[in-house]
Amino acid sequence: MDGRIPLARPSWTEGMRDAAMTALDSGQWVKGPHGRAFAQEFAEFCNVSHAAPCNSGSGALIAALRLLNIGIGDEVIVPSLTFIATATSVSMVGAIPVFADVDVDYWCLDIEDVRKRITEKTKAVIGVHLFGQTYDPALIELCEKNRIGLIEDAAQAHGTSVIVDGERRMAGSLGDIACFSFFPSKNMAVGGEGGMITTNDETIGERMRSIINHGRDGTLQSQEVGTNMRMSEVFAAIGRKQLEHLEQWLEIRRNTAEQYASAVKYNQLITPPSTFPDSEHGWHQYCVKVKDSAHFIDYMSEKNIDARVFYSTPCHQHPVYATHPQHNETLSVTESICTQIVAVPIHHGLTNEERFRVASALKDYA
Repeated sequence: MDGRIPLARPSWTEGMRDAAMTALDSGQWVKGPHGRAFAQEFAEFCNVSHAAPCNSGSGALIAALRLLNIGIGDEVIVPSLTFIATATSVSMVGAIPVFADVDVDYWCLDIEDVRKRITEKTKAVIGVHLFGQTYDPALIELCEKNRIGLIEDAAQAHGTSVIVDGERRMAGSLGDIACFSFFPSKNMAVGGEGGMITTNDETIGERMRSIINHGRDGTLQSQEVGTNMRMSEVFAAIGRKQLEHLEQWLEIRRNTAEQYASAVKYNQLITPPSTFPDSEHGWHQYCVKVKDSAHFIDYMSEKNIDARVFYSTPCHQHPVYATHPQHNETLSVTESICTQIVAVPIHHGLTNEERFRVASALKDYA
């Protein structure tokens, strides 16, 4: 039988191995030149003025909320169709997540639902580029008009971009502050856990490195409440090498997405993902919509192909939010599609033979 095709396969090269060993041999394992260089290089990739590597995507979200001075009693609007960290990061700083529905076509925040949920307590919106699909750029104008912060959850959107006012802008530059994850399943990783914060705001940029380093300044005195969210030099060194490959990896993912789209074109049982107009999808996941996800997953498993539902439980229905005022509220689109969205392998580590097997399985699904 053909080997199992996994949903993720972390990439590792001799160059990354050498970079890791060089960082270890240097004896400077934190707060060194690789972290500073990684920040600069990633900022250039996103076309922003400031970036700071940190310990995880979740840490980046918590830091972003602190950088926008969001805390106890404040409200932050989040989608309920996302990884739970988008919501729990808000709770971690003492603020209140307000859950909004997603749009039926692209599965990102529904702009009109967000508009209805803005109150005098709303301090920010966390827009998620879900699976690598950018959120609607109208969210930028909405937040500016209402003078509330916009945080990008770009954990799944390395290399995603969209045209705004005639200019192509990268994920990482579409909000006041953006948060990336380098978890091993992401488009790029760092050999473990890692994250990145980016911004074009000079005031935020001056505080970013401090907030992840106990709020300390150059005198080693803490000027504000922060904690240790630093990235190790080893991970930063690996991240720098991965960034060199990212454009090539994205091209592979996009070509694979086109191959899958062609495969399901005439299969009435599968709805392929839509791509927002004028956007370049990052294809962290290729998620199809099927009515019977359990049957589809079993079918793919019989073909020795991994598949899984993303995300079967809306965030507002998780037990952690059992006492939240919205726990029993109906978010119609989110709840109608959350058990129907299934990911199939699209990572850049797929072989040509593996891509053909996945495409053939999608085409023949019945």
